[in-house]
Amino acid sequence: MASYQFVYHMDQVSKTYPGGKKVFENIRLNFLPGVKIGVVGVNGAGKSSLLRIMAGIDKDFTGEAWAAEGVRVGYLPQEPVLDESLTVRGNVMEGVKAKQAILDRYNELAMDYSEETAEEMARLQDQIDAQNLWDLDAQVDVAMEALRCPPEMPM
Repeated sequence: MASYQFVYHMDQVSKTYPGGKKVFENIRLNFLPGVKIGVVGVNGAGKSSLLRIMAGIDKDFTGEAWAAEGVRVGYLPQEPVLDESLTVRGNVMEGVKAKQAILDRYNELAMDYSEETAEEMARLQDQIDAQNLWDLDAQVDVAMEALRCPPEMPM
């Protein structure tokens, strides 16, 4: 299968901690569109290190690792830093703020539509359609309900 068909590709990736401790060596992974992947291992096996590399957070490794064009790899740390001034829902929405910004800009343009903004609005609509953002709030609600998160509870 050609590598351009993968949504994520990793080849010969190795990670070593300072002091020479190898976390993992020569990993090769390829993910096809739509698959569900689980990363399983004992404590200290390098699961979090692998995921940080995949998300582009950790760049201190050897080998090749990339997500396909238009693919974004998210990473939620085991101990996330949350904004205590926000509610649970507010913190969740921080994770989708780039997507919300697309919707907000589209709505801003829709309120004052003109020929000058038509092209930008069409481009934004294509992004919204491609990312299925029209019901972003409902998607967040479903995810929060599945995780049993109390939306308006303060942190």
